[in-house]
Amino acid sequence: MTVLGEASKAGKFGWAMFDWANQPFFTLITTFIFAPYFVSFVVGDAVRGQVLWGYTQSFAGVAIALAAPFLGSIADAGGRRKPWIGVFTALGVIASCALWYATPAADAGGLMLTMAMIVVATIGVEFAIVFNNAMLPSLTGERHIGMLSGFGWGLGYVGGLIALIVVLLGFSLPEVPLFGIDKAVHEHDRLVGPLSGLWFAVFVIPLFVLTPDTASRGLRPLAAVRLGVGTFLETLRALPRYRNIALYLVARMFYYDGQSAIFAFGGIYAAGLFGWTTTELGLFGIILIVFAAVGAFVGGWLDDRLGSKRFIALAVVGLILSTLGVVSISDGRAFFFLDVGMPTAGSGLFASEAERIFLAITVVLALCGGPAQAASRTMLARLAPDVMMGEFFGLYALSGKATAFMAPLCVAVLTDAFQSQRAGIAVVLVFLVVGLGLLLFVREERAPALH
Repeated sequence: MTVLGEASKAGKFGWAMFDWANQPFFTLITTFIFAPYFVSFVVGDAVRGQVLWGYTQSFAGVAIALAAPFLGSIADAGGRRKPWIGVFTALGVIASCALWYATPAADAGGLMLTMAMIVVATIGVEFAIVFNNAMLPSLTGERHIGMLSGFGWGLGYVGGLIALIVVLLGFSLPEVPLFGIDKAVHEHDRLVGPLSGLWFAVFVIPLFVLTPDTASRGLRPLAAVRLGVGTFLETLRALPRYRNIALYLVARMFYYDGQSAIFAFGGIYAAGLFGWTTTELGLFGIILIVFAAVGAFVGGWLDDRLGSKRFIALAVVGLILSTLGVVSISDGRAFFFLDVGMPTAGSGLFASEAERIFLAITVVLALCGGPAQAASRTMLARLAPDVMMGEFFGLYALSGKATAFMAPLCVAVLTDAFQSQRAGIAVVLVFLVVGLGLLLFVREERAPALH
């Protein structure tokens, strides 16, 4: 790998702070607080809510899959990544803040507006991530790329954890929340939209101040667009010559989208199965984030020592087993055949056997999930030609989103067809198993640039 002037410690830290900045969007909005609130109160029906949430993630996934590869090639042609990060960060921030207006029992117009803002916010954040990921290989040498990637993911989880604690201690748990927030109309749930947006806006600043950008290639914007689009189309035609990278991207497409789906719907599933409130969901989120952060930090070290492919395979096996454990829990049963107690009114926090088993299984899920994502980013940085990082990270975003609309869509369709949250979640196993099977045939070696 060619690194033109390895970044300073401050530059690497600024890059890693991007993960800290964007993680509350995923922690507070798409996983633990807003998504269950959307299902339980904006829609008001667990099954229909899971269906509609699945459609929002599917629509965003289609948009990202179609546009991200072109944007990555355009950024490669122009050289600089920070302007793109700035534009899409602003889009994500504005749409996240607009979720404050997602009131309970929304009428049809309000529901459609909320779903539209979720889609726009997701697109903005995910596109910004594409360009941030493409900066990684220019900041450090290959020996330490796994460590830097894992450090970023771990730092992101810590940021998400702190944001979640702020929401719980400042707004969800107190009888009288800060700043006069009215819990009766769920302002403590809706607040996570603007909080996530402002968090992103503030903590992305170190990236712009401390981290060096790739040098501009002197092209005017329109020329960069033309060159980038042409280069990407050429890369698509040449993709059969990059068979190893293509196979990795397809493998990652499946296992990543399965993983994303189980994290996206895990809180929703728990809320429907156990009747968890914001408090239980928030504490559940804290537990998972702590273990995901530990996994990401330790995983970065293991990634550099075991190799990305081997480490990803181990993590995906863990995801398969823990996802199977999650779907084995139903009303009064765990591991498909074991009778367990379910929560009852006044039984206390996580007091039932079923809840404790669910928590233990999802801890394993978290320990595997963080490292799998960090090592996946590292794996592409080890495979792609140096001069084509933006292009291939655009394709990487495509591989993360081409079936990202399919996984939530399958969850939504099966949930609707069987009128069962459990049936919808079970389809995640197919994505994980297929991804693991394809990954086994990938070689961990850098490809030469063919154009």
